[in-house]
Amino acid sequence: MIDLHLHSSASDGTFSPSEVVRLAAAAGLSAVSLTDHDTAEGIPEARSQAAASGIEFLPGIEMTCVWRGTEIHLLGYFLEPDLPGFQEALGGFAKKRAERNEAILDNLAEDGIFLEKRELCPPDRGLEHVTLGDFARALTERGVTREKKEAMQSYLRTGGRYVSARDSATPEEVLAFFRAFHIWPSLAHPAAYHLKEETLGELLQELLAGGLRGIEIWHPSQTSYESARLLTISRLLHLLPTGGSDFHGTSKPEIRIGRGFGSLNVQDSVLAEMKRDYATLP
Repeated sequence: MIDLHLHSSASDGTFSPSEVVRLAAAAGLSAVSLTDHDTAEGIPEARSQAAASGIEFLPGIEMTCVWRGTEIHLLGYFLEPDLPGFQEALGGFAKKRAERNEAILDNLAEDGIFLEKRELCPPDRGLEHVTLGDFARALTERGVTREKKEAMQSYLRTGGRYVSARDSATPEEVLAFFRAFHIWPSLAHPAAYHLKEETLGELLQELLAGGLRGIEIWHPSQTSYESARLLTISRLLHLLPTGGSDFHGTSKPEIRIGRGFGSLNVQDSVLAEMKRDYATLP
């Protein structure tokens, strides 16, 4: 059993990269991928711990972008942070994300909602690591909204009053970055975007044109029915299935590493298929 969607304190998780790997090994997983948001900072530490723990490690990343006003996430696998130009190119995305988050803070303040950086992330993390989910949590903790879902719908809709679509990367930009550094791309948790089937099809066609190779079939946010439906779509479009728990540590205590809500079970054969396909990347 494997887990190809994990977060550490290098982005918005609560455990260090090495702690995440140790937890995975203790859970009996055979392979893991660290996929922190828009950063590869945790990969060297996680890779070293994986070697010490006797668990296979796949370096990854989860990139944020906006498509037709909807924030979507693209997972990238088999990346190498030491490639010339990689960190500089990735830094451009981080800068854009930090600027977006500054703009959200300013827009909220204009309407009398004054969030502080410490409410969004720990002192050792910059605004480039802050997600819309962090804003939703802060707004809910402040009592501005009753729950995170309400915050996302009322305050954090991309293209709305507080979150400008112009401040976010596009899927084309992210996929071009992946192609430039020979990174294998998969669409993260498709059901989470709540797109109609026709619209999801349009998204996938555009992503395929940019080089998409996989789609996350198994994820805690997706029901067994949704996973089955997505598996059918993946076969029709010749996309390989990926999956993972989206583990964040104590910030999402209901999510167990490798198991999600308890029933997640991503088989080793998924990674084997990804490796074969990765070898054919242009």
